[in-house]
Amino acid sequence: MLHNYIKKILTAPVYDVAIQSPLDQAPSLSAQLGRKVWLKREDLQPIFSFKLRGAYTKMMTLDDKQRQRGVITASAGNHAQGVALAAQKLKIKATVVMTATTPEIKVKAVQARGAEVVLHGDALSDAFDHAHHLAKKRNLTFVHPYDDPDVIAGQGTIGMEILRQYSGPIEAIFVPVGGGGLISGIAAYVKFLRPEIKIIGVEPDDADCLYQALKAGRRVDLQQVGLFADGVAVRMIGEEPFRIAREYVDEVIRVTTDEICAAIKDIFTDTRSVAEPAGALGVAAAKKYAAKHVGREAKGDLVAIVSGANINFDRLRHVAERTSVGEKRELLLAVKLPEEAGALLKFCNLLGKRSITEFNYRYFNDAEAHIFVGVQVQNVEQEGKTFREKLKDNGFSTLDMTDNELAKEHIRYMVGGRPPQLMDEVLYRFEFPERPGALLKFLTSIKHSWNISLFHYRNHGAAYGRVLMGLQVPKAERAKLENLIAEIGFTFCDETNNPAYKTFLKN
Repeated sequence: MLHNYIKKILTAPVYDVAIQSPLDQAPSLSAQLGRKVWLKREDLQPIFSFKLRGAYTKMMTLDDKQRQRGVITASAGNHAQGVALAAQKLKIKATVVMTATTPEIKVKAVQARGAEVVLHGDALSDAFDHAHHLAKKRNLTFVHPYDDPDVIAGQGTIGMEILRQYSGPIEAIFVPVGGGGLISGIAAYVKFLRPEIKIIGVEPDDADCLYQALKAGRRVDLQQVGLFADGVAVRMIGEEPFRIAREYVDEVIRVTTDEICAAIKDIFTDTRSVAEPAGALGVAAAKKYAAKHVGREAKGDLVAIVSGANINFDRLRHVAERTSVGEKRELLLAVKLPEEAGALLKFCNLLGKRSITEFNYRYFNDAEAHIFVGVQVQNVEQEGKTFREKLKDNGFSTLDMTDNELAKEHIRYMVGGRPPQLMDEVLYRFEFPERPGALLKFLTSIKHSWNISLFHYRNHGAAYGRVLMGLQVPKAERAKLENLIAEIGFTFCDETNNPAYKTFLKN
């Protein structure tokens, strides 16, 4: 089976449109991890992503009749640009179905290549279904973004380049995983020539379709996926990629949003380039892997695929906010202060000369006040523990919020006190497609007799908006509320029992 892929990879015509991307050492990251780390710079491709390799390889296999009819695909951005570029080069008419939430920068990039863009649906699955419908209706050839041998072979040329560019000892190659086309192509080539090199897939912890498939021994359709790393937000691994991955992928590492943000900063420090969240997955995993495999367990250099740099400028503020936590250098604490003269000053003296990233104070009652504070530390686990013990010894009760998603996403921006009386309040976090009028549509969807008692909305310049909402709902009606939320279909999380909510906002 591998022989067929090796032949396809060696003869893939990717250099008609792609460059042999550099394999650059990351000096700062290497020093940080105590071992050499190399970055495969696919963010430097003409479309700022590796996706043009597979798209062009596939489209070069089309016969004259197929080319005359044209092609169609569905994509959230990078594959769309790859198909558009290939179609422009080969003078083929291309139609690209993108979700209605696709950022304008990606839509314009595809249109600039001469492709027709059709916006449809809020999820990539909606775009896929519509693209298949149009393919039948218009007699077009569908170019799959990952579940196709020719696409896989095109992406596999990255593995070929890595082995040609560096003959030294490589312990592991870290590959972002969405639908699986990239990792299956790289694994097929590398395992054929250098089977001792580990191929490690990397996924966000809330979009881990390969991890769950390997765990179950079959492909798993995730009910929902996180959208921060939108380039890999795929619900189910491709059939052919999974067949290859289950044989030749050694491990899958899952990373958090904060770890991805920290990796974006690491890449920027070494290259002065800004990777998209999906593009930074490899570096995030390499850091986790290096921390675990030290000393005698370290058997070679690490290679991380920087798969793309198509990031909206507006998202950078969110990345910057979360980076310190991802680097394990920001400690977030909820602190109870006795409501007495000098208590706040005493607390500030205990902070000393530490840099403060967040400080929210709110009078609670005559007995105590609550503070939400962010403190820069060198290491959350070690220095954080010492600092919390110091506060405790001085009479300050603390609650660690460093890993509390509700606290990081909403509470730190809205610490404003509790309601004056008891309420039948429930609290939910929602994600909904971001577009003009989306917030109004969201509020209209949940319109009911229940009173909205709390509301916080943040837009990160991403495809999805985030809302924190409190509703006054009698216990007897909460099942009715759950049914309504399920019918609306938005991604949601019940936060009623979250300690951040109980500490700052709940009566």
